Amino acid sequence: MKLAQVRDILNAEAIAGIDDLDTDVSLACASDLMSDVLAFSSHGALLITSLTHSQVIRTAEMADVLCVCFVRGKLPPTDTLELAVEKNIILLSTSLTMYDACGRLYTEGLKGCCL
Repeated sequence: MKLAQVRDILNAEAIAGIDDLDTDVSLACASDLMSDVLAFSSHGALLITSLTHSQVIRTAEMADVLCVCFVRGKLPPTDTLELAVEKNIILLSTSLTMYDACGRLYTEGLKGCCL
């Protein structure tokens, strides 16, 4: 699934990496525990989270996550946004809850990261 499709399904705003929304993503991981992201995410995944601090971007980089989508309309602080741009990590923000965002993406065929 293209990240542009993810954006449309979630009615999300692209806030970093706007020119890279034609990138494919085949898996999603949803968590606010960055240790779980490191343990269970897969290469090239979409991360759905409500956390907006810079550690999310550092974790995404270590876990080789392509895109982070913030839920409940949250927007990252400037340092997080700048780090995402530096690390080429695409950022989206949706007003949906994590539960609803995951449900919509699953319904549209995006698989979850699992063991």
